Amino acid sequence: MLMNETKQILQAVQAGTLSVDDALHRLKVKPYEDLGFAKVDLHRPIQQGTSEVIYGAGKTPQQIIEIVQALQNSGQDRILITRMDAQKADAVCAAVPLNYDEVSSVGRVGSIPKPSGIGTVLVATGGTSDIPVAEEAALTAEFLGNKVQRAYDMGVAGLHRMLANMDAITDAAVIIAVAGMEGALASVVGGLADSPVIAVPTSVGYGAAFDGMAALLSMLNSCASGVAVVNIDNGFGAGYMASMINHMEVRNTQAQNMEV
Repeated sequence: MLMNETKQILQAVQAGTLSVDDALHRLKVKPYEDLGFAKVDLHRPIQQGTSEVIYGAGKTPQQIIEIVQALQNSGQDRILITRMDAQKADAVCAAVPLNYDEVSSVGRVGSIPKPSGIGTVLVATGGTSDIPVAEEAALTAEFLGNKVQRAYDMGVAGLHRMLANMDAITDAAVIIAVAGMEGALASVVGGLADSPVIAVPTSVGYGAAFDGMAALLSMLNSCASGVAVVNIDNGFGAGYMASMINHMEVRNTQAQNMEV
């Protein structure tokens, strides 16, 4: 809604029905809401195209509720909350309408938009234990307007399982490869795909996995071209980056239309 309002303000300036000074004043109004414990960024949709995402870990349910309400009061009706446990979700749900996924610990206020990216974001995991992080990535990408396909438990310990997903791998616009242990999934997928691969190391693994450090270092040292790496267990970061890549052509087309 803030993006639409900003566009209307700029169109009014272009049409001569609103002065530059009045437009500047309207754009400056309340760039953030100071709640004392948090300064909620209300202009994030103008700057980045989507509202501020709430990181639930370390926040009380009441703090989450107040941040959600501040965003809603500014006209933002779609809000994403990550790393929120089920107990907090129950408390938040009592105050605001909330869709909660316990596997990924992701909460969502508002609807999922119709996909607007250029293609499909494929989210793949090495094993079943990687699914919580993968779902955080998948739900984030869906929230941001992407068509998402899931291919879980196709790790390198059984390559035949990966080969069964070759159509999905070759058709995807962006691939998110989520794996713990030795993190080899990203290199194997990267060697098969002609699309960008975002590697997500997870903290899954035995002692020498060092809570994901082994997978992180393995992915950083991948010999496959086109593989980029986010932080350990950072499904949100991968989903967000995948969405930005999947919308680049859409953004360029919009810019060209504006020039015309």
